[in-house]
Amino acid sequence: MDLHEIAPPLSAEQYEKNFAELVPPMAPSQAAIESARCLYCFDAPCIHACPTHIDVPTFIKKIYTGNLRGSARVILEANILGASCARACPVEVLCEGACVMHRYNKQPIEIARLQRFAMDSLHESGAPLPFEPGAETGFSVALIGAGPASLACAAELRRRGIRAHLYDARPLPGGLNTYGVAEYKLPLVESLREIEMLAQLGVEFHFETMIDAAALAELERTQDAVFLGIGLGAIHRLGIAGEELSGVTNALDLIAGYKSGALTKVPERVVVVGAGNTAIDAAIAAVRLGSTDVHIVYRRGPEQMSAFAFEYEHARNEGVKFLWHVQPTRIHGEKTVERIELTKLAAMEDGSIVPQPGSEFSLETDLIVLSIGQGTHAGFLAEFGGKNAKVELERGRILIDRATGQTSNPKFFAGGDCTNGGREVVDAVADGKRAGIGIAAWLEGRHVKV
Repeated sequence: MDLHEIAPPLSAEQYEKNFAELVPPMAPSQAAIESARCLYCFDAPCIHACPTHIDVPTFIKKIYTGNLRGSARVILEANILGASCARACPVEVLCEGACVMHRYNKQPIEIARLQRFAMDSLHESGAPLPFEPGAETGFSVALIGAGPASLACAAELRRRGIRAHLYDARPLPGGLNTYGVAEYKLPLVESLREIEMLAQLGVEFHFETMIDAAALAELERTQDAVFLGIGLGAIHRLGIAGEELSGVTNALDLIAGYKSGALTKVPERVVVVGAGNTAIDAAIAAVRLGSTDVHIVYRRGPEQMSAFAFEYEHARNEGVKFLWHVQPTRIHGEKTVERIELTKLAAMEDGSIVPQPGSEFSLETDLIVLSIGQGTHAGFLAEFGGKNAKVELERGRILIDRATGQTSNPKFFAGGDCTNGGREVVDAVADGKRAGIGIAAWLEGRHVKV
């Protein structure tokens, strides 16, 4: 089934309305009032709750005093993707969740919106980055993947005068920020706007470039260090009959499709399999792309879903329906998907779940979206030659020193989803930041020894 032909696409006006940002920007007057509420705590818990440790009280204080450029500088010193993280971070469980205002039964400071206000003000002013590249050292590092971890690593390298070459198989940089975060959370244009800042630092991008084992071996030979920010691989398949039918896709392809403009409409009946944050994003996207009957099916209950509670409530408010304790067993259809067969599951005392005999039922659907976790695509590292060149893996994840990002091969560093199995954008930024500092220290130490 060609999803582009099932119905007339949304008009530009409809698309803009349906995918308007979920959280509106602050007006200057709002930012002034909100920044005045901050207590500017000493040893503020919001700083420690942020994986990149942005000095939240300081950047908010600078907003209050009208120093917006200074505020943006504080943010960028800690997190080069501060604008993206202001939109995509689950602040309810990070900085805002740690705000001391909770102790007084008051609403937490709107840290994310204030951070966005400062960053948007910098972008709209047309001002350049508030810092420049460091003096050139002559060192050069290759970064595989152009997602948040690599971007953050590249920024740290350039600030220390180390050349950074980013390689990505896709035509646009940004990784999940560009292709995988829902448009109503993080618009594509905002992700790409941050790339311009990195270009100002002298980061060099090589798009539509696939790095295989042979290419990686060449980079190892020619570069002073290599950073692996390769993310995760394809979303897992169900492994059931009918999965090969047209009309079975995955959540990341759905989100990337509509963010890039390649997908402007989906059919009326959609079933999303899985209950993580990405599954929620896909289900809401289906609603906003015109679906009138969207179900999320999950083999466990709501208490076991990996999606945040606020994401779940958002989906319910959008009209998404949830079916718990069910498992797909077969997909039916002639050439395209027509219905999905489900079996109810029962939880056992030992925590396992088993099918209930005779509980089978079906949902009629035109599109099935898989969101049941991602595999790894670090397999090429196992093929990557040379006795001392192999990078140690564990269950497909790259093993690193968490403090420096260094792998079992001292010349290789890594960070982001390929090392942690898939977390938040801000966690990837924190990994890349640590690795950039770690690479610079390692190169400097090696140079001194020589």
